[in-house]
Amino acid sequence: MAATHSETRSARHSRRVSLRNILVRWELLLVVLITVVTLINIQQSPFFLKPVNLSRAARDFMELGIMMLPMTYIIIALATVDLSVASIMGMCASFMGLLFMNGVDIWIAVAAALALGVAAGAMNGFLVAHVKLPALVVTLATYAFYRGMAYAMLGDEAARGYPESFTYLGQGFIGDGRIIPFSLILFLALALIFGVVLHTTTFGRYLYAIGNNEQAARYSGVPVDRVKMILFVLSGFMSALAGLVLAARFGSTRPDIGLGLELTVITATVLGGISISGGTGTMIGAILSLLLIGLVRFGMGLMNLQGQVQDIVIGLLLIISVLLPSIGRMLSRRGALSNLNVSQVLQVTLFVIAMALFVAFFLWSRSLL
Repeated sequence: MAATHSETRSARHSRRVSLRNILVRWELLLVVLITVVTLINIQQSPFFLKPVNLSRAARDFMELGIMMLPMTYIIIALATVDLSVASIMGMCASFMGLLFMNGVDIWIAVAAALALGVAAGAMNGFLVAHVKLPALVVTLATYAFYRGMAYAMLGDEAARGYPESFTYLGQGFIGDGRIIPFSLILFLALALIFGVVLHTTTFGRYLYAIGNNEQAARYSGVPVDRVKMILFVLSGFMSALAGLVLAARFGSTRPDIGLGLELTVITATVLGGISISGGTGTMIGAILSLLLIGLVRFGMGLMNLQGQVQDIVIGLLLIISVLLPSIGRMLSRRGALSNLNVSQVLQVTLFVIAMALFVAFFLWSRSLL
């Protein structure tokens, strides 16, 4: 009897672990969502699978992906976000355009813009790591400051006339088929580097250690302040690079370039299972999230849905993605349903409401309600 009872308990425990793995392992859910969205897009539009369209869709999201990579590091390690990424993007692209319009060689202007991105990130990092100001407050302030600098550089003017060697960064293709964008290869190479660093190096272990317990990490000898500085410098550099790729894709630069993209970058990161509380998340999850958002927006674009409609859908997906792992952890515990507290009941209720709104809005957008 004792053995039977033990086996029963073991089976129940295995079911709970399995349930937790399925629900909490957000990457698996992202794969399912990507599959569902792909099937829906194929059904709704005959143009979805055309290689030219897929190539164009991939090219349109590479700047977001480039900024998302360091944002993943920042959220894992610091449990906060960098709100200034899009403003750094705009400032550096504007600086490059200003130099080019004043006769500076394009590649010298590119190098100067990247250096400005590093300086902007270093300013954020210094205020956070050494002055000990909250990262959210610092980057909210520099969000406005850096965007103002972009307007001060170009005013109402637009920098244009870039040489083909530069516009290749955002408009070029690998090979003669004009199917694989150069910016996609650039993003994949950077994602591979960031993923390897995060999951296989000492620096990556530092990020998880700081995110789980900053004080314990500091007492263990982790150079916390130096890591913070590196993260914001890296974010500044990658934001500048993304700005240059975006300017190359547009073929011109205005001071409002990239305006509002910081929220999409944060959405893509959190939707990828990077816990906003810090200490958990994977690079593959962030990449899958970017793919999901790209497919959703591309599919809705093919169906002529307005940008505001697309933002609502992405926002609902973000709410669901934040709530679902928490609900999965609740359901995996023994007696979870009979011991829910008020906060957990509210989370479940909000999740159900978000799911209902998502389905209702999805049907309404296709005039089925």
